[in-house]
Amino acid sequence: MTTPPALLIAGHGTRDEAGAEAFRDFVRRLGRRHPALPVAGGFIELSPPPLGDAVTELVERGVRRFAAVPLMLVSAGHAKGDIPAALAREKERHPGISYTYGRPLGPHPALLRVLDRRLAEAVDPSWDPAEVTVLLVGRGSTDPDANAEVFKAARLLWEGRGYAGVETAFVSLARPDVPSGLDRCLTLGARRIVVLPYFLFTGVLPDRVRLQTEEWAAAHPAAEVRSADVIGPEPELLDLVWERYEEAVKGDLRMNCDSCVYRIALPGFEDKVGLPQQPHFHPDDDGHHHHGHGHGHGHGHAHSHAH
Repeated sequence: MTTPPALLIAGHGTRDEAGAEAFRDFVRRLGRRHPALPVAGGFIELSPPPLGDAVTELVERGVRRFAAVPLMLVSAGHAKGDIPAALAREKERHPGISYTYGRPLGPHPALLRVLDRRLAEAVDPSWDPAEVTVLLVGRGSTDPDANAEVFKAARLLWEGRGYAGVETAFVSLARPDVPSGLDRCLTLGARRIVVLPYFLFTGVLPDRVRLQTEEWAAAHPAAEVRSADVIGPEPELLDLVWERYEEAVKGDLRMNCDSCVYRIALPGFEDKVGLPQQPHFHPDDDGHHHHGHGHGHGHGHAHSHAH
């Protein structure tokens, strides 16, 4: 019987220690769920352990094949370029290993169910959903395709749930920002607003969303504004990561690349098509002097990342 590939979880990283520990704890939970399977996780920047250490951990446990799943909600530059480039580098560091690469998590019905719960926790039970406007706040990206995925999640969250509307904003790198998103809700007639962070775990950016929401609410006392929690390590998230793992193992990825900025010349982003990938520098990665060049997830993605 063939031994199934190990599972490698690739995270973004955060300067918030609680957020980094939430990721590490999530990886441990996955390991406990699947005790017969080697499971490891690492970050591409900001937090230890770096992704390279996680690969080394698997190799030291005798792993030669693994499936890597990006623990990210949207397919932005990190998922399209940084992680594939980092994995290609690890293949050079550890001759003989092989891997398959999964796709990001959302939007997925399981996550929409969790978001719906977070909204229910945040609203006053007496509120009529038809009087509630939701502002879904994503991370924000220089990749228009990634930003469009947040709008898709917002639309799917709106469908069939009876809210007055679900608007979209971003906390960094893209417009509208949180105050502008709240202004839009107010202009559209909203008086009861729930700001819903589209983030997996706590961290610097979700904290910024909450702070900006509180500042806006203080300046607009006529509106009732609530802040919802992040998605968190819910059973649905554990199930979804396993689903992405199984897809990667079977090779059934169904990645949608029709509007990928690294393949298609979108207006204003023509210079990104075909750019070479570089592994993301991680300050805790002792081997960052190695350079590997990958080819995305099999569709020729390349990535150049700007902060």
